[in-house]
Amino acid sequence: MTKYDVIVIGGGPSGYTSAIYMSRDTLSVLVLAGAQPGGQLIFTTEVENFPGFSKGIMGPDLMMEMETQAKRFGAEVMYSEVTKVDLAGKIKKVWVGETMYEARAVVVSTGASSKMIGIGEEKYIGRGVSTCAVCDAAFFKNKKTFVVGGGDAAMEDALALVKFADEVTVVHRREEFRASKIMQERVLSNPKVKVLWNSEVIEVAGEPKLSSIKVKDVKTGKITEHQLDGLFVAIGHIPTTKLFEEKLELNEKGYLRTTMTALMSSSKWRVSEKDMWLDGYPTMTSVEGVFGCGDVVDYRYRQAITAAGMGCQAALDVEKYLADQK
Repeated sequence: MTKYDVIVIGGGPSGYTSAIYMSRDTLSVLVLAGAQPGGQLIFTTEVENFPGFSKGIMGPDLMMEMETQAKRFGAEVMYSEVTKVDLAGKIKKVWVGETMYEARAVVVSTGASSKMIGIGEEKYIGRGVSTCAVCDAAFFKNKKTFVVGGGDAAMEDALALVKFADEVTVVHRREEFRASKIMQERVLSNPKVKVLWNSEVIEVAGEPKLSSIKVKDVKTGKITEHQLDGLFVAIGHIPTTKLFEEKLELNEKGYLRTTMTALMSSSKWRVSEKDMWLDGYPTMTSVEGVFGCGDVVDYRYRQAITAAGMGCQAALDVEKYLADQK
């Protein structure tokens, strides 16, 4: 059994940023980054919108830089999956297999994973397939692109792409979108956008990059092949919160609920705004001493920079919390 001031569960931008801040504040920090640390940026090629890298940086390299920086200030990083937690009481217990670690506070930064179609498109991530048009649209200037989905996320991806791509085709399984009316109107009124209704992508092909897809009309069964440069999958995300079910409060989407998100979803949140920001812990979860940050909390922005910012917020809340306990 080993004791720390803080255990960070998750090793993406939010987890590593929180570790940098807390370890620099001389707290003893253990980062349990998982077997595949770095979050979704590990599957990203060039990142051009993270401040401080004027020429861009590869996603895995950005994560390695963050990890190295956290270690520089004394954070310990383990590439291990957490198998069990006991978050009740002042001392939190976290298990990796049979080994237990204890801490006075825990930061949950386990992120979220993009829902995939399930036809093998995962192997083309960074090579023609993307799950974030806001991140990658600029790489498809004057290209032919397809978006899969019918919700607000798909509409946002299509609108991000029309600024760069020559063609944007939205593939949707139904005969009408699920997105908000205003988002639908923006997409459907854009001359660059075409829609394949009642359709689904059933096959992807190309080597080494994605070059074509097959689309099936779910009503007629007709299959058509399309050449393309990019396929954007926008059918939702799955928060990595299974470990915390019945231990931490989750919202209706399954994301971690924090003080800040709980108050902002309430019609009375403005009444408590001053107390929340000045006296409270905005990133604390429903359990005292447990904090949440990054994509496991945020299902709106899902950017590396916003995740890192939330990691900073969580770290500062942890520092305040531990100081208050003394």
